[in-house]
Parts: sequence; structure tokens; C-alpha cells
Amino acid sequence: MDGATLLGRAWLPAGMAGGVPGPSPVWLRPQGVFDLAGVRATMAELINDWSPALLEGRELPRLADLDRVLDNSLATTPDPKLPRLLAPVDLQAVKACGVTFVTSLLERVIEERSGGQPGAAARLREEISTVLGASLETVRPGSPAAARLKEHMLAQGSWSQYLEVGLGPDAEVFTKCQAMAAVGPGTPVGVLRVSQWSNPEPELVLIVDARGQVRGATLGNDVNLRDIEGRSALLLGKAKDNNASCAIGPCIRMFDRDFDLDTLRSEEIRLEILGEDGFVLEGSSSLARISRDPLELVDQTINASRQFPDGLALFTGTMFAPVADRDQPGLGFTHHEGDRVRISSRHLGCLENRVSWCDAATPWTFGLSALMRNLAARGLLG
Repeated sequence: MDGATLLGRAWLPAGMAGGVPGPSPVWLRPQGVFDLAGVRATMAELINDWSPALLEGRELPRLADLDRVLDNSLATTPDPKLPRLLAPVDLQAVKACGVTFVTSLLERVIEERSGGQPGAAARLREEISTVLGASLETVRPGSPAAARLKEHMLAQGSWSQYLEVGLGPDAEVFTKCQAMAAVGPGTPVGVLRVSQWSNPEPELVLIVDARGQVRGATLGNDVNLRDIEGRSALLLGKAKDNNASCAIGPCIRMFDRDFDLDTLRSEEIRLEILGEDGFVLEGSSSLARISRDPLELVDQTINASRQFPDGLALFTGTMFAPVADRDQPGLGFTHHEGDRVRISSRHLGCLENRVSWCDAATPWTFGLSALMRNLAARGLLG
């Protein structure tokens, strides 16, 4: 990623943050990690006001070597005297789009038809893929062909709420987590103990300013509890928004002449799961197979009827739903505590987290009020 502009957010020890430890926007460069709090105090402000000229000609505080910060961020016990990376967003809304790939659409229908029971998934997967798979691959959501397919399936009594958002004109857009609740690289991601069918969702995350312009991108893990959502789509919040259930990072790559949305339209998002039990699973999602263009997802999320003055981070969906049996034949994949999840792509680096239980992961205590108090104590509110 030579020449890339990489912006992140890091927790700084007291000695690097004016006597009060706290989070700062940072610039990740081969020459080191540089503090941007004096340029803009929050990531939301930095993205909303972004121009490369913001950084030109400035003497910025150098915090540490880049490799030391990256290593410290992934350490089981980070060195408190060094910065560590956080999720590279703060005040932004964190939104997510669902069923944007045919594979994920079919898996959501399978969850619904199975009532969240993983043991029924294999049989349903074969049946539903045979009936729908070929048809869905060639149909663009919201098109006349999609409307005709809907009419046909309604007449057969086989329509689904997931097919509505997968084929209809309106995309599924939901709140993945509250602002400030996402975790960054190295921090454990959380799964509810009651879930028996969970998986990571490796995704491209678009970073959008308050005007609806996509300014850059990063990677995300939209951790999903398939059994809970499968019982009822009304349990989406319980399945998706829990302590540490959203990871974003490692940093934001800003758009420039050599890197833009066209670059990402063919990006491959890779996933690797390494279990402490020796289980290994690998897969990938190609953005070339997304059913709705990323800009359509942005336009359906932020528009004249729906504003986000601090901007937003928008998960764009995944085509990867692991189905390989792990514990018993026919039960497919589910997370184990201690799984190491690595999400990577050519242009965006690697986001790595281990899996923990939500009630064992670090509690979320540093919210918006805490951020404002912290910035005030550091003299960064003006």
C-alpha cells in the first residue's frame, strides 16, 4: 500500500496525550504513527473536513514506530506505555446492509425456514439452492425481472422477508452498533453464550461523510448469531448488536487518484478462522458479485430523508457464510471461544480479532459523554 493515506484512531498513554490518556486520530506512515488531534479532535471531524491539504506542511507529533503500534494493538496484554489502535471511527453512525449477495440471501432464507436450528440447514440449503440459486444469480434487485420473480413466488406461497430486501427495490439497512461501541484490531469480539450457531461476517466498510460522499474504506466483522435471527427477524438487534460484536479496522484508507470506489468494486475480502482446537476455515467474498452497487447502498442510507451529521461507517454485506461442519456432522460451523479471525484484502490490510463471550469481553464504558469529557480535559474542544 505504498503511497496510501492511512488514517486511524489510537488510545494514547498519558505521556503522549498531554497528561490525560485518551483517543486521538492518527496518521499511519512508514515513518511512524503521528498524532492528528491538533488537526481535528475526532475522526468524524477529520473525515467531514477531509482534504490532503489538512496534513500538508504540518509538524505533527510522532508517537511511535508503526510496527510497534501494530504489534501492541494485537498483543494479548498491550504495553500501556505505547499507543494501540482502536476502531477508526468515533462519532459516526455504524450502519450495515444485509442480503447484498446471493449466497447470503440464500443463507438468510435457510435460517428463516429452519427456525434457527443448524441441524436442518444442510437439507434446506440443498432444496432452496436448487429452486432459487440459478434464478437469483441473474436478477438485479428492484428490476422488472425481480418483480416478476416475486409475483411468481408469491403465487406459489414461497416468498420470504429476506427475498423482499434481496430482490425488491429497498435494501436492508440496520444499525450494527452505537457510535463508539465498535472494537478495533486485537480487541476480542463477542458472541452471546446462549447462541449455538454463530459466525463472522467479513465485509467492506465504506466511510461516508455528512454529505453522503464516500471518502475511504476499511474492513469490518459483522459478527452474527444465526440461530437467534433465524428464530425471528425481529430479533435482529439481539443477533447483531451486543458487547464487542462489531469490529472495524485496522485503519481507513482514504480515496485518492490511485484508490477509489472502482478499485473496491472488484476487491476480494478474505477470511481465515484458526481455532484453538486445530480447526481451520478459509473463504473469500468478491465485491464483483454484490447484487447492489455500493453507491446504491450509500444512497439508500443517507439522503434527503435521512441525515448523519457526523457521517457513517457502512458495512456492505458479505457473501461468505461458513457451512463446513465443525463439531458434529450436519451442524455446520459455529464459533468457539478463542477462535482467531483474520479478515484481509489487498488494498485494506488485515483486521484480526479473537472470539470471546460478550459478557467476558471488555465492557463498553467509554461512550460519547466520556469522549467529550476526555477531549475537554486535554484542551481539544474549541
